[in-house]
Amino acid sequence: MSGARFDVDAWSVGIHGLDPDRLAHEESVFGLSNGHLGWRGNLDEGDPRGLAGSYLNGVFEEHPMPYAEDGYGYPEAGQSVINVQNGQIIRLLVDDEPFDIRHGTITRHVRRLDLRDGTLTREFDWTSPAGRRVTVRSTRLVSFTHRAVAAVRYEVEAIDDGAEITIVSEVLANEPLPIEHEDPRVQELLSEPLVTVTADAAGARGTLVHRTRRSALTVAVAMDHRTDDSDARASTEAGGDLARTTIRRRLGAGETLEVVKYVAHEWSPDLAPATLRDRAEAAADAAATDGWAQLLDDQRRTLDDYWRCADVTVEGEPRLQQAIRFALFQVFQAAARAELRSVPGKGLTGSGYEGHTFWDFEAFVLPVLTATAPHAAEQALRWRHSTLGHARDRAALLHLEGASFAWRTIDGRESSGYWPASTAAFHINADIAAAVLHYVRATGDTDFERDYGLELLAETARLWASLGHHDAKGAFHIDGVTGPDEYSAIMNDNVFTNLMAQLNLRGAAAAARRHPERARGLGIRAEEPGEWDAIADAMHIPYDEERGVHPQSAGYTELERWDFEATSPDQYLLHDHFPYFDLYRKQVLKQADVVLALHFAHEAFTHEQKARAFEYYEALTVRDSSLSASPQAVIAAELGHLDLAYDYLAEVATIDLDDVHGNTHEGLHIAALAGAWTAIVAGFGGMRDTADGFRFRPRLPSRLTRLGFGVRIHGETLRLDVTQTETTYRYSGSEPLGIRHFDQEVVLTGEDVTLPTPPADDAGPRPTQPRGREPRPATAAFGSPTDADG
Repeated sequence: MSGARFDVDAWSVGIHGLDPDRLAHEESVFGLSNGHLGWRGNLDEGDPRGLAGSYLNGVFEEHPMPYAEDGYGYPEAGQSVINVQNGQIIRLLVDDEPFDIRHGTITRHVRRLDLRDGTLTREFDWTSPAGRRVTVRSTRLVSFTHRAVAAVRYEVEAIDDGAEITIVSEVLANEPLPIEHEDPRVQELLSEPLVTVTADAAGARGTLVHRTRRSALTVAVAMDHRTDDSDARASTEAGGDLARTTIRRRLGAGETLEVVKYVAHEWSPDLAPATLRDRAEAAADAAATDGWAQLLDDQRRTLDDYWRCADVTVEGEPRLQQAIRFALFQVFQAAARAELRSVPGKGLTGSGYEGHTFWDFEAFVLPVLTATAPHAAEQALRWRHSTLGHARDRAALLHLEGASFAWRTIDGRESSGYWPASTAAFHINADIAAAVLHYVRATGDTDFERDYGLELLAETARLWASLGHHDAKGAFHIDGVTGPDEYSAIMNDNVFTNLMAQLNLRGAAAAARRHPERARGLGIRAEEPGEWDAIADAMHIPYDEERGVHPQSAGYTELERWDFEATSPDQYLLHDHFPYFDLYRKQVLKQADVVLALHFAHEAFTHEQKARAFEYYEALTVRDSSLSASPQAVIAAELGHLDLAYDYLAEVATIDLDDVHGNTHEGLHIAALAGAWTAIVAGFGGMRDTADGFRFRPRLPSRLTRLGFGVRIHGETLRLDVTQTETTYRYSGSEPLGIRHFDQEVVLTGEDVTLPTPPADDAGPRPTQPRGREPRPATAAFGSPTDADG
């Protein structure tokens, strides 16, 4: 752990003081986004900084994919997110001295991310080297209502005898990113990816239009400024990579200059530069016309609506309360206005993973969005649908039927050049299908299922039918694939993959029967649903009778076990210290695989099988992936290992606030943050989505006295209030809703229903993990119980 220690507050994340060495971490934590536009939490003045970051969802640069040796089917071009024109920058001069945190004296410096207002505030007192004192206050937001707009209110107050104040507001292109690549062609392309198209300036407005060199995307960014101070003088110049507005005002002691900066961002692969320029300027003008107060009101109103359902309340652990709200805020803002774009693994908070989206979006993030912000989930699934053309092309390239979705991508085309631990992981296709099935069951959105979902389900079902084969006895096998665990590759009959493919096939068959006319329109043959069901019924799910456990893949339990005792703590992450060849042929897991299946395909296992599998794989899982702790928490809680589950929750909930993995500077772990919600709702809430509806088995760990959470079901909100002894269900709908509380059928009709929590069965001894890879204990994340109560 190398993270800053943030203030503990139920509805905000703040920090006092300023450490230049930790700026990159704080910039990720303080990042603002709406799913379309993202600003890292850089200092207003732009320097010093850890990593400059202004991102537009879907804007990337292409580059050659370097291979030591070419091979059939390798992607020819890679994709990397770029830093678009940066409109965050507001520089300050007091008399003729530029403000810089490294010069003069800062006596107070506070930054705070407000999770209800959706704003980042900053306030500091600075004495210039010449002795001039000022107080500066800034508030920034990325608007949820004006999709293209970010805005900053910047205030300077003169403390002493007054001073000449100069505010220099900029839009700057081609700011350098810390790009290091072994191929000099890629290095050159990504170091200055934007080519100037045009620059315009008028009054207090400046606009830059650029085009990416290879991907040919046009990006326009316009800034405009408003101030009520009639004595302030403003002028703007623009050209090349820079637009600059300068505002000057002489302030007397106690006087304040306030400027609001509106920055609008537009991009397109095909619109004319003049069109994008006009759109950006119009968006900035519309936001300025609404005004700062209206933007703030809209921001709060949007988040109030979100929190009414999404909020998770915790009693007994103040830092967990803060962490889970931070996680939910970040998941929401990563997708709120993505609108037919992907949600990258880092959201729009950093350039980690090159801005790509992966399988963990559908597997980890979409369940949270479906339960709390279903419109955003629907838009994200429609984005996947919009990439079906690329997925069909990829399947054809691989000599397969249907659609094979990209393992890592920005626009839907495959951007991974590593087959074993990435593009061989075909389970992504079933993960997408599972997200479709869950979304439709949770929302009742049959229009989406008919218009978009069925085609996604059918094309992925066709993929499985062509990818696998029947043996002489009729069993269906899927060979040569990689499951979620990336320390095992190119295996036969991966349990997770086969079970998820089974769900995919059955879901596609059922959806085709529900929408026969649409199925005919999609060219689904009359006999195909029956064929998919038959394949699902014949799906081979390996089981090791001798050990009484499901092997991760066929023969996995026969492999040599990794020598954990001979592995020192400084040799983790294993893939940084051992060749994949060694990892692939040993029993060692980077992340949950069968354990993930125990959750995602929970109806396929008995309780005894889950208990045995969890114990077996806990001893092999080193959690070199941020995606592991959440499913381990869920199954630990289900099996009654509540304190172990709580340790896993603590680890995943604080992954970015405490920089647990030491890489938050590259951007937040959006899927892991989503996993914190899953650990609470599916773990301690025991929520499962079953064929017969939703089921809950709530139980709390000893350190929590009360837990509350909400989920949207068919457009209405169901909230649970859980204590150590009972659970209250509160449903907002007027139509009856049937659920299960443990094994009891319950019909909710609008009245609160309170039911007792049965005592937990004896879970047995706490499972053990590899030496030195135990979960970070809750006491390390949250402090001792005494600290938490205080």
